[in-house]
Amino acid sequence: MQASAKTPYDIKEMLSRIARLMEQYPKAAMVQLYNEGYTSMFEQLLACIISIRTLDEVSIPVSQRLFGKARTPEQILKLSPQELEGLLYGSSYNGQKAFTMLGIAQTVIEQYDGNIPANYEQLTALKGVGPKCANLTLGIAAKIPAVSVDSHVHRVVNRWGYVQTKTPEKSLLALEKQVPKDRWIDINRLLMPFGKYHCTANMPKCSTCPVFEYCEQIGVEKHR
Repeated sequence: MQASAKTPYDIKEMLSRIARLMEQYPKAAMVQLYNEGYTSMFEQLLACIISIRTLDEVSIPVSQRLFGKARTPEQILKLSPQELEGLLYGSSYNGQKAFTMLGIAQTVIEQYDGNIPANYEQLTALKGVGPKCANLTLGIAAKIPAVSVDSHVHRVVNRWGYVQTKTPEKSLLALEKQVPKDRWIDINRLLMPFGKYHCTANMPKCSTCPVFEYCEQIGVEKHR
């Protein structure tokens, strides 16, 4: 059940306004990498793994460094664990991520002939791949409608009062019910950078917010 907004929620209009605002800010890491030509399912999945608990400012150059050496499952498996870990230096838990990537590459070759499947169940069956990375990879690389929720998206939609949930996982389920399917991909593509640069955790920029009229400002004590 949604809270009573100052103006009735129009999520398509809200996302359109946010899209115009976000033109002046950096794009989310996976979107930027896609625009740079790293468009395959495998590349996007690895980029998402690199981004876990890592700032975009770090994950983008780390991804670029990795893809300069290896962009396919076959090329990843030609790297030693130590070499791959070194290429991932800067990303949090780079040793564990190297182990995960090698396992994924091996599975994709053995089970899918080197072509990572554009299927949620098969993606999440890969060891180390959760709902967030599966949905982001499907949405960005395969253009398959999927909602992905990180801490920024979770905070923003609860601050609006658009959903009332305790965890990103619950927000994902609520958004799938409330957002038209043709805008699912935009949820993370737009609201992640919106939450990072504008609707920030502390002192959000409410005075220049394009969707302020819709926002309940839940949990906001001070703002700019």
